[in-house]
Amino acid sequence: MVYIAASGAKQSLQGLALKANNLANANTTGFKADFAQARSMQAFGEGLPTRVFAMQERPGSNMVSGGIVQTGRDLDIAMSDNAWLAVQDASGNEAYTKVGTLNITAQGMLVTSGGRQVIGEGGPVILPVPVEKIGFSQDGAIQVRPQGAPANFLEEVDTLRVVEANSSQLEKGNDGLFRPKANVTVDTSANVKVLSGSLEMSNVNPVHEMVDMISHQRQFELQVKLMKTAEEIDERQDQLLRIV
Repeated sequence: MVYIAASGAKQSLQGLALKANNLANANTTGFKADFAQARSMQAFGEGLPTRVFAMQERPGSNMVSGGIVQTGRDLDIAMSDNAWLAVQDASGNEAYTKVGTLNITAQGMLVTSGGRQVIGEGGPVILPVPVEKIGFSQDGAIQVRPQGAPANFLEEVDTLRVVEANSSQLEKGNDGLFRPKANVTVDTSANVKVLSGSLEMSNVNPVHEMVDMISHQRQFELQVKLMKTAEEIDERQDQLLRIV
């Protein structure tokens, strides 16, 4: 009983932490809420197979699109439902995100608000700096006006790598970036669209997350009470044995 309650309490705490992280990112652009998943698992060993424990499954993500808000900022972009922006992860590999808050470094690199380098047709996007104006067309083409150029001058320097992938093709990593599942390949498509001057907001529902947090908290308290009850039962059994 103690083992069952302890494993259940552990999963409740992990679920509570996950929900708290969702709530903390309710205003983070492009954030996808995480799901806590666990199931009962039979513990095998000597004796009768009567013991079970709570085993954590790989967390899933809510892939529903967040709301689109207009910002008017040239370096803000939103993407259509199944469109994902390609960026470089910490290992230099390609990964995908819905974060559309972009910036230009002093070296001309186009990066996300988290510092991830944006990938274009030929690799990481490098812009001619200093840039006076930048724009993005619906197909992801990057157009810039170098400082000192005429007001009507716009030069196409690269195209954002925006891939098409549905919710069943990607999985979320610990770094918050999405990658294709095993044996899945994603690529660019004419169906994807880029909306300049807008951002996709988080899809977290704060009310639902608060309700789930309360539920996980109550489950944890119940598991702790169960462990205490198991301890009291053991103490009573010891007392009975001493009497006998």
